[in-house]
Amino acid sequence: MDGAGFCNDHYSGGASDDDLVDIGGPHVDFADDVPPLDRDYYGSGYGSGSGEVGTSNGHMKLLDLLDEAVPGVGTYEDFNTIDWVREKSKDRDRHREITSKSKLSTWALLQSVSDAFSGWLLMLLVGLSSGALAGLIDITAHWMTDLKEGVCLSGFWFNHEHCCWTSNETTFQERDRCPEWKSWAELMVGTPEGASAYIINYLLYVCWALLFSLLAVFLVRAFAPYACGSGIPEIKTILSGFIIRGYLGKWTLLIKTITLVLAVSSGLSLGKEGPMVHVSCCCANILCHLFTKYRKNEAKRREVLSAAAAVGVSVAFGAPIGGVLFSLEEVSYYFPLKTLWRSFFAALVGAFTLRSINPFGNSRLVLFYVEFHAPWHLLELVPFVMLGIFGGLWGALFIRTNIAWCRRRKTTRLGRFPVVEVLLVTLATAVLAFPNEYTRMSGSELISELFNDCSLLDSSKLCDYAERDPAINGSESGNELPDRPAGSGLYTALWQLVLALIFKVVITIFTFGIKVPSGLFIPSMAVGAIAGRLLGVGMEQLAYYHPEWSMLKGWCTPGADCITPGLYAMVGATACLGGVTRMTVSLVVIMFELTGGLEYIVPLMAATMTSKWVADALGREGIYEAHIRLNGYPFLEAKEEYAHQTLAMDVMRPRRSDPALAVLTQDDMTVGQVEELVAATEYSGYPVVVSHDSLRLVGFVLRRDLLIFIENARKHQEGVVSASLVLFGDHPPPQPANGPPPVKLRSILDLCPFTVTDHTPMEIVVDIFRKMGLRQSLVTHNGRLLGIITKKDILKHMAQMANRDPDSILFN
Repeated sequence: MDGAGFCNDHYSGGASDDDLVDIGGPHVDFADDVPPLDRDYYGSGYGSGSGEVGTSNGHMKLLDLLDEAVPGVGTYEDFNTIDWVREKSKDRDRHREITSKSKLSTWALLQSVSDAFSGWLLMLLVGLSSGALAGLIDITAHWMTDLKEGVCLSGFWFNHEHCCWTSNETTFQERDRCPEWKSWAELMVGTPEGASAYIINYLLYVCWALLFSLLAVFLVRAFAPYACGSGIPEIKTILSGFIIRGYLGKWTLLIKTITLVLAVSSGLSLGKEGPMVHVSCCCANILCHLFTKYRKNEAKRREVLSAAAAVGVSVAFGAPIGGVLFSLEEVSYYFPLKTLWRSFFAALVGAFTLRSINPFGNSRLVLFYVEFHAPWHLLELVPFVMLGIFGGLWGALFIRTNIAWCRRRKTTRLGRFPVVEVLLVTLATAVLAFPNEYTRMSGSELISELFNDCSLLDSSKLCDYAERDPAINGSESGNELPDRPAGSGLYTALWQLVLALIFKVVITIFTFGIKVPSGLFIPSMAVGAIAGRLLGVGMEQLAYYHPEWSMLKGWCTPGADCITPGLYAMVGATACLGGVTRMTVSLVVIMFELTGGLEYIVPLMAATMTSKWVADALGREGIYEAHIRLNGYPFLEAKEEYAHQTLAMDVMRPRRSDPALAVLTQDDMTVGQVEELVAATEYSGYPVVVSHDSLRLVGFVLRRDLLIFIENARKHQEGVVSASLVLFGDHPPPQPANGPPPVKLRSILDLCPFTVTDHTPMEIVVDIFRKMGLRQSLVTHNGRLLGIITKKDILKHMAQMANRDPDSILFN
């Protein structure tokens, strides 16, 4: 595909109305005169076929397939929806055949065992590869982020932290100061202080950021347009059955891995956690080609991709259980119990691999380890709920403004210059971020700093408290610090955090959606962590100066350590991430795995639910669902309720003013007539009826399978001409002795297409489409075929009922 500004825009080149993205099925080259798949909305249909083509027998010389399927039959075109029912049926037949053969010989038994074990082996490989890539990304991104500020003389491959670890002159109070690490100003002018040193460091910080972002957007634009963005909206669409060839390919994996490091290192307000889900799914899709069971079955492959999404979150956060729940709650469309077990195993392997690499250098798996000493009190639920309200408001504000900006990017000249946009956003981010130490540091470092609980030897400005009033009794023991008045350093830090909050809120809106890999987890958590830390410090000072207040008197005694600002930061981060994504259960589990704060599940739950309620009151969609709708993907959201009193006849095609439904008859059409019908229409499939008079339904045949089979018959079956009959029946009528041989297409006919009556409520029809993963359903009245309802018909109808533009569901 052309790389010009593809990501998060409508895809060019299309297919029929339910077209999904094919993740790597075999391509079939059609003859030049074969029209493309359905690009028209009206009446385009999708259906199931057996997918298995057997040998045709008869007294006439028919096409001999030698017990092999015709290449391409049963596969899907790019931007098509898979048929879940057909794929499950194919896998069930394959499994029965293997089971029956396993009783005949030892070799067949070994093959059966190998087939059963192949899924677990694939999960092992996915976990290993994803964990290794995550470790590589973490280490490289940390090094390149520090490269913007200086270089290690003892080894340029060391980041700032590791460089000073190897130094013998590093002190605990100044862990970031060591003679081996030199800033760019020290290397150029010989001094780390002064106006000239500040200007040099400032300019080089901006230049490195621009260089990294330029390389990232150039690589994405030139080699892998699918590598930009978060990837989670597209992964959700793919897991629902859509096919996007190349989206999970090897080039996308390579470029996304490289550009993810560059984008994070540039200092843009984005994270790597969302894109890691895309990276893991790419690994899984590539590894699926090693196993026939997954290479040839799109439904089975999506079970692997669901597990890979869990691995992505597991290695991004060090949260294997949260990753499984994330895949179940947020991403997966079809999640059977077997997939749950395999997801758990794959997430475990990925987390173990990442722990073995130890990219954080702290021998811990979690990204933000916390160790709070004071328990939370019941009255603190009030400020926790306030943080939940803030998170919900921020989530709703971010979604509306970001979608409005992305829509403007699509509809104006801005979208034609993705490179310029990335450079402008990077320039604004770097120029505004450098003067403030809390915006200059990476998102992960900022969150870790805000989660930190102050200890006696902590040198952070957030822990710069003045000495307590000696009149207040209390002892300082161990690492437990009583509440104390804020010092000058803390006041400075608070003002810097207020400016950082405003900066993060604004810049993240314009950053998410640009043409580089961009995740949203870390920026959203950073916004919430800043707000939470500010509120936590405020509560701490309130408890110190007003211990006599009735709300504080019962649990916050003078000299006690009763308020933990770091806990408020953790709760705020959870609330803001929940407001943006609308996650609940998986988010709470991810957060307590991420921090190790098992004791604080109740505050996290309270903030998460409050955030979701507030955000849902202002808008029902999370950020990923909003981007799915913005891009026009044919995705039936399971969380959306259908509350309209319409019937199947109100949605089906053709309408009363439309031409009659295009159908094939069972045994009285010739090859020429079929080819004329296919050339005159662009539908993705055709119902087969007994005759035009009766319209009694026989089955459904896919346009793709029909074209491939007829083409093969013309090439390999002797005597097939345009006058040859096309037979779909089991008992064809007698043929004239001197006539051309017929083409039997019974093997590609779906004999059990889903049907509903014209008076079926649409609420039931929508539920059937969601739970069965249907591409289309035929509509009948008293046994006679009336029309067809496709997935896109439903999506357009739902958009129209919600007063949205129905033509936005095009995926063009």
